[in-house]
Amino acid sequence: MPKVSSVTVPYAAYLRVYEPLAAFPQPERGHWERYAKREHRPSYQDELRRSLADLLPTPPVPVPVHESDDAFVIEAEGVLCVCPWRTRLRGWQALDELPGQLPGPVLDAVLPPVVRRQAADDYERWLERNPDARPWIRTSTWQVPLHWFVLVADEEREYAGDVREGTGGTSGAGSAGGGAGPRLRYRTPMVQARRRIARGLKALRDTIEEGPLTESLVDVGRWLEEFHPRSYVELDYGGLVHALPAGLLDEDHSAADVAAGIEALRQGDEAGASEAYGRLVERWRAVRDRRHAN
Repeated sequence: MPKVSSVTVPYAAYLRVYEPLAAFPQPERGHWERYAKREHRPSYQDELRRSLADLLPTPPVPVPVHESDDAFVIEAEGVLCVCPWRTRLRGWQALDELPGQLPGPVLDAVLPPVVRRQAADDYERWLERNPDARPWIRTSTWQVPLHWFVLVADEEREYAGDVREGTGGTSGAGSAGGGAGPRLRYRTPMVQARRRIARGLKALRDTIEEGPLTESLVDVGRWLEEFHPRSYVELDYGGLVHALPAGLLDEDHSAADVAAGIEALRQGDEAGASEAYGRLVERWRAVRDRRHAN
């Protein structure tokens, strides 16, 4: 395994799907069975560090040459579940989104046009051979998208102010952790996530016009339909916990606020919905300020 830096990367949050081993065909299932028995496995921080290191050479390497054979592993209700990294696929997809996120001159300086064109051509050829490919992980930088909170409930919230865990366990604690430091995440059965999306969409469509939130919920709902019904969905603040004050994290109950807002809409309580939305806006202003500072 390549040696990576120990520097903490603070800006990425994640939405992950863990599928039971039965969802994977052989020989991939056998690979994950053996992988789950490893004493030490890399964390999400290791993946980020490797990706950033690939941008340092000249020319940079925006997408790994080979697909990752790493994954996150949990054991839930006695069932071993796996979330493959699929770093190469996610790298291609992230590259598609960059033009809308960075100014042209900055993008060209980080990833020259010739490098991006070559990566796009490689992706197009790869998709012809793998038309049904989809990632198990979605990543968001400097924020947790509002619609992600619709999938989870406040009682599924797990917050620990100082975690010192390795990357090898397969217990319910999971193995996506980045080592020492705080952790904030939610984990829910797939059936619950799908049910909450359906309820949220109905409440939104019954009370407000179609908009970005509705479209985002439809998109994530379609994504979740691609996975085994006995999967688990995890919303992980990831590296954001290293960028936010402990007090803010301790008081962060965004999933509860989103649920309260949706319920208020369902009850026709516009004032209640506005109040819940206001709490979310105020809470995430600190994150936006940190993003602009960087």
